[in-house]
Amino acid sequence: MKKNLYRWLRVCLAVLLIPSIGWTQSVVITGRVTGAADNAPLPGTSVSLKGTTTGTTTDAEGNYRLTLANQANATLVISSVGYVAQEIAVGNQSVVNAALVVDSRQLDEVVVVGYGTVRKSDLTGSLAQVKAKELNAFPATNVLQALSGRAPGVQVTQNTGAPGAGISVRIRGTNSIQGSNEPLYVVDGFPTSGSNPTIINNTDIESIEILKDASATAIYGSRGANGVVLITTKQGKSGKMQVDYEGSYSTQTLRKKLDLMNAREYATFYNEQATTDKVTPYFTQAQIDGFGEGFDWQDLIFRKAPMQTHNLTISGGNEKTRYSVGGSIFNQQGIVIGSDYKRYSLRANISSDVSRKLNLSYGATLTKITTSRQNSGGGNRGGSLISAAISAPPTLTPYNEDGSYRVLATAYPFISNVLTNPLNYIYQSSDDVDANRVLANAALTFKPFDGLAIKISGGIENSDDRTDSYTTTKFVNSQGSASVSTSRGMSLLSENTISYIKTVAVKHSISAVAGFTYQDFLSKSLNASGVGFLSDITETANLGSAATPGIPGTGYSLSTLLSYLGRVNYSYNNKYLATISFRADGSSKYSEGNKWGYFPSGALAWRVSEEEFMKNVPFITDLKARASWGLTGSQAIGAYATLNNLSAGKTVFDDALYNTFAPGTQLPGNLKWETTEQTDFGIDAGFLSNRFRLTLDYYIKHTRDLLNTVQLPSGFGFTSTIRNVGEIQNKGLEIGLEARIFDKAFKWDVNGNISFNRSKVVKLNGGQDILGGSVGVTLISDAANLLREGQPMSVFYGYVENGYTEQGKVKYVDQNGDNVINQLDKTIIGNPNPDFIYGFNSAMSFRGFDLTFFVQGTQGNNLVNVSSINNTLDYGFGLNMPRDVLYNHWTPTNTTAKYPVISRANSYNYSNRFVEDGSYLRLRNIQLAYNLPLQKMGVTWMRTAQVYASGQNLLTLTKYSWWDPETNSQGGANSIGQGIDHYSYPTSKSVTFGLRVGF
Repeated sequence: MKKNLYRWLRVCLAVLLIPSIGWTQSVVITGRVTGAADNAPLPGTSVSLKGTTTGTTTDAEGNYRLTLANQANATLVISSVGYVAQEIAVGNQSVVNAALVVDSRQLDEVVVVGYGTVRKSDLTGSLAQVKAKELNAFPATNVLQALSGRAPGVQVTQNTGAPGAGISVRIRGTNSIQGSNEPLYVVDGFPTSGSNPTIINNTDIESIEILKDASATAIYGSRGANGVVLITTKQGKSGKMQVDYEGSYSTQTLRKKLDLMNAREYATFYNEQATTDKVTPYFTQAQIDGFGEGFDWQDLIFRKAPMQTHNLTISGGNEKTRYSVGGSIFNQQGIVIGSDYKRYSLRANISSDVSRKLNLSYGATLTKITTSRQNSGGGNRGGSLISAAISAPPTLTPYNEDGSYRVLATAYPFISNVLTNPLNYIYQSSDDVDANRVLANAALTFKPFDGLAIKISGGIENSDDRTDSYTTTKFVNSQGSASVSTSRGMSLLSENTISYIKTVAVKHSISAVAGFTYQDFLSKSLNASGVGFLSDITETANLGSAATPGIPGTGYSLSTLLSYLGRVNYSYNNKYLATISFRADGSSKYSEGNKWGYFPSGALAWRVSEEEFMKNVPFITDLKARASWGLTGSQAIGAYATLNNLSAGKTVFDDALYNTFAPGTQLPGNLKWETTEQTDFGIDAGFLSNRFRLTLDYYIKHTRDLLNTVQLPSGFGFTSTIRNVGEIQNKGLEIGLEARIFDKAFKWDVNGNISFNRSKVVKLNGGQDILGGSVGVTLISDAANLLREGQPMSVFYGYVENGYTEQGKVKYVDQNGDNVINQLDKTIIGNPNPDFIYGFNSAMSFRGFDLTFFVQGTQGNNLVNVSSINNTLDYGFGLNMPRDVLYNHWTPTNTTAKYPVISRANSYNYSNRFVEDGSYLRLRNIQLAYNLPLQKMGVTWMRTAQVYASGQNLLTLTKYSWWDPETNSQGGANSIGQGIDHYSYPTSKSVTFGLRVGF
């Protein structure tokens, strides 16, 4: 049976891959590599011929097969991560087995930190690592998505489910009001802008290190307050050329449909409203009976959408030059018709030893992205695609009898005049983005003697974007409108460092780095528009033909950052560890006297397990206590915010038109840097030969001198200016656990984390509240969120409902007891910040099969369902709405209903009724993979082969009533406007089939 199976697999592989490789064989060596402690097979172990590039790796059963041209004096080098390498002389043997011993120094795994590397055992700061194996087990569309739930203290939120949509990352809470709260992303040592990590494919990444406390991030100074994410891409290694390919195909579907009223229910609802409001019912009973279920508009806009990826990597090298080059294609159709995302990228990393002391390295990533977007989210009463599909009457169909689009706004006398047929958004409007990205760096490293390295490096980051938007003349009430906007960003980096490592008298180890960097940031933009076109043929290609051209706009910004940095690590006898670092940043954004910011940090660690009194505690393998303190910063202002800016204009004088210039903003004065002070206490522990590992961190962060726009009193000549206005505190607890439950033929590893963060607004300018953006509803102009002293960040602020009147209308709590309901009765009605976030991963393997699953979630956070507000607030404008409105509204016999009486005469306010529990638990990914036994199949021309099937977002447990609790319509960059769902593009669920092969 097994022989037939292997023969069938060989035939399938031959058909799929069409190999044509000829081999000249002399001697074939086979064998099996196992662990010495348990005799369990060690898959992926490297077996190579010493002194050559000839080598292979073991399969899932630990077996290998290696062809040698000459057996005489041959020595095999057998190595695996976490085990002591062995060298075995072949002699006359044709079978060479090996049993590897666990490396007691596995704690000395090297991790990447700012401007260098350090042994894991010598870490004094708080750092989380995500390895390539974890990333590859999750077919995420971008690297940031794959970080969700993987590391303690890191909250990842997908703003919407649209292809290519933005992702918000928060490390230990929110630190700024006006500035970005996204971490700094550093790719192969190059500090990038927030969007560029998404251009890197998961398969190109070797590891990700997340720096969280100030001792780890202070060396990045004014860009380290929000944490730092270090991304290291795969580098070439000496040895035989290797070719790796991964391809996958996914099918995406809508996770769930909203339970909306059908046609009979819709007509019944609006007839009841008419009766309550004492007007003639709109539908006869015969019409209602004939409607049936009606038309489901959700089916019109949603589809089953494919997604596919192809990644190819070629790597190898010799003793002098190593290389790793690759390319990838990613193509995703969105589940909303008309939306898609395509990404094409090329990557190369090359390292060459010019001499024994001199190394030259180069890396580059080139990416082209095309995105077709829909006017899907936001909008009121049918003013966007998703809003229109939810709101459209199920009693109507999209087409008239002649095949033309039905005009919904005039279908009934009571319907919204902005309700647009979704077909118009899908087929009569377009919003396309073309983006090109370049990220390149080069470095020259000179090592005059052991321990000393001088590194001169430079890099460039370039982005070019163009957005073309067009609405045709066939769109309802449209004359044709077009707009084109372009933007270009470029950053140049010069970085020069010197590092030194020295061990003195065996017990004293010192490593130090010092240097200076210079980076500039240039951005340009241009936009043009027009309204009124005779034809739709040219779309945005002929803006000059518009009947009413728009006024063109341009933008320009240039800023620079000059920095000096240094860090010293000291270790005594591998027991007592200390780190100090310092960075001085000089920014062109600030005025004289405040151009420089200074960011010191220090950390101490004690490896308690190395003390003599711990030697008799056998179950504790490793125990380290850590403490750190430091300052980091943020440049939360524009490039010219501290200058006297002039605004250009035009005026008519004496029948002539003149250009004018006038002060545009009030000079804000000497603005200070936003500064974050952070203290961290941590414990790292390993038990039973590190079979179980525990990490604990408690931190307190204070961000002071917050920058924000403040309103000025009338008579100043200006409405607002920028000020340092206050202070925010974040404090929290992070717990990470890892365990190897089984470690023999059946292997089972689990890891999990849970994080608690509490934010508080400590101080604001004059104690005045800061309001966020509007709720976004036609009838309500209230702010959805606010900042208030003593409260968490971005709490929801509105009215509290207090039952119903005798007529079924909403009553509100009179907070101040003055018997009048007005703005003074608004209060805190919810909190978008979770009580805790968590993630859990399980990985099992047995006889070539790998089963992994990953769950992630949040608990205790609220969401404002603006979508529900729009559709149910005043029961107006003929909009469809959730089914439970019809069956759970106030009547004389149901006075405790969820919704008020069905009447247009209801009062309407932003209240706690629309604040929902946003907690969720999501099965983020589950994957079953099979590693083909190539050795048993007699396949010698392949290193590895794996097939897999996986599912993403297949299960979500939540009380949230709308599509998806993981959303933030106002985007992650908005620190105040959090927890808002305004017709967000829903997240899909998907099933993926894939193949990974290596040659």
